[in-house]
Amino acid sequence: MPDEVNTHDLIRTLHAQGKTVLLPTIVGMDLTLHVYKGERALTTSASYGIQESTGTLFTDYASIDLAIIPGVAFTLMGDRVGRGQGFYDRLLPRLSCPFFGLAFPFQIVPHIPTERHDIRMTDVVTV
Repeated sequence: MPDEVNTHDLIRTLHAQGKTVLLPTIVGMDLTLHVYKGERALTTSASYGIQESTGTLFTDYASIDLAIIPGVAFTLMGDRVGRGQGFYDRLLPRLSCPFFGLAFPFQIVPHIPTERHDIRMTDVVTV
């Protein structure tokens, strides 16, 4: 999203290093993960105007080493608030890897009310 930390250079760099990079794709009310195959294999989603991968659907969740998660706001304890649709609330319980929230410094707040289904980030990184 335009108000989130831009990860395009990171994605390109990791891909160039031979890392498998997965990008989320919105399908109905869920996120699916697709393998990033380069800039030419991206499409702009009609629903949110974000770039999504047209690469292979990825479902081997246990093999994921790290997830970088966007958000509207985070606490230093790892609490996160998203955009209210619950996309990541439904995806993250399927993953067993560390979750890193990626934020601008102004997105760090002292407190976020959480609910039982909210997943805490392993760490929050600011840029």
